[in-house]
Amino acid sequence: MVFEKLCTLLSGQFGVTPDAITMDTALQDDLNADSLDLVELMMTIEETFDVGQISEDAAANIHTVGDIVRLIGEE
Repeated sequence: MVFEKLCTLLSGQFGVTPDAITMDTALQDDLNADSLDLVELMMTIEETFDVGQISEDAAANIHTVGDIVRLIGEE
């Protein structure tokens, strides 16, 4: 459920099809996310998944879609 919802969110923000996203999809290398994209993504995740504020330390360790799924699961 979290992964599917996240794929939909990412596909809208980065213009890729949800089917092209896997747990190993790298945000910067595969989706070409820049630092502004990542900040916007963190804010969207906070709102969409109601996980509260994501710390800078946690955000710095997010590199793949799987990292986000694990973070959401921990919150």
